[in-house]
Amino acid sequence: MNLSIVIPLLNEQESLPELHQWIVNVMTTHKYTYEILFIDDGSKDDSWKIIENLSAENPNVKGIRFLRNYGKSQALHAGFARAKGDVIITMDADLQDSPEEIPGLYEMILNQEFDLVSGWKKKRYDSVVSKNLPSKLFNWAARKTSDVQLNDFNCGLKAYKNIVVKNIEVSGEMHRYIPVLAKNAGFGKIGEKVVQHQARKYGESKFGMSRFINGFLDLITIWFLSKYGKRPMHLFGAFGVLMFLIGFISTGLIIILKLIKLYSGFPTILVTNNPLFYIALTTMIIGTQLFLAGFLGEIILRTKSNEERYKISKEL
Repeated sequence: MNLSIVIPLLNEQESLPELHQWIVNVMTTHKYTYEILFIDDGSKDDSWKIIENLSAENPNVKGIRFLRNYGKSQALHAGFARAKGDVIITMDADLQDSPEEIPGLYEMILNQEFDLVSGWKKKRYDSVVSKNLPSKLFNWAARKTSDVQLNDFNCGLKAYKNIVVKNIEVSGEMHRYIPVLAKNAGFGKIGEKVVQHQARKYGESKFGMSRFINGFLDLITIWFLSKYGKRPMHLFGAFGVLMFLIGFISTGLIIILKLIKLYSGFPTILVTNNPLFYIALTTMIIGTQLFLAGFLGEIILRTKSNEERYKISKEL
């Protein structure tokens, strides 16, 4: 099979028939063998009913329905697990991603041997203040932190080799950082293609300004996981040692100063009145806590089980 098209969605009943027909036209024109995987992330409208009707009409259409809204990352995870195509395409269901871009992305994966190709919505039709400027800041921070040189991490239109999606773990809200996850997994040939961005035709955006705040927090998380996810004691232990050193040095200074004053006949003060005492006490407590955090991280890492992160109510 040439292509698996994975489409997570939430309350997109108006756009689904048009999107399906558009994809089918592109697939037919280029004579691709394909499957379309619609992942209904807990829609409250008639999205699932429409997916059932499309599946009855077109055997290439498959569907997964979550019991409730679990988030885009979980929807992509479910789609990736079931995708059978040589190349996997992800795109949003709101018609802002154009299926006409699929052949170009497919060719870059197939002929130029990219592991992953990310779309770049160079010209956007979103609000400048609420989306464009925060997005530019977010992408700049993501490039600097991850060393993955993409201009648009948030673009939902991406293409992957099948082996890539089978070897990355998309969880939490990490769908923004799939290129970083792929790089950390060893897939280094990551490309970018300028794609057409279309104004939203139906409904309204499911993401608000909070996604940028969450995005920056996730960026810190993925930085930590990429560097210390397999060895948390190396980070926490290093800081713990540093705190202990400060504590021991402070304790040593307290003892030395006390002895010097006692043997020299100078008036002394209680140890608890010395500011160094509180520095020593605080840093040694913090050092102990950091060591415990490192040990707990190592224990959790070695005993964690792969729990199911979402519940599926129906599958076509």
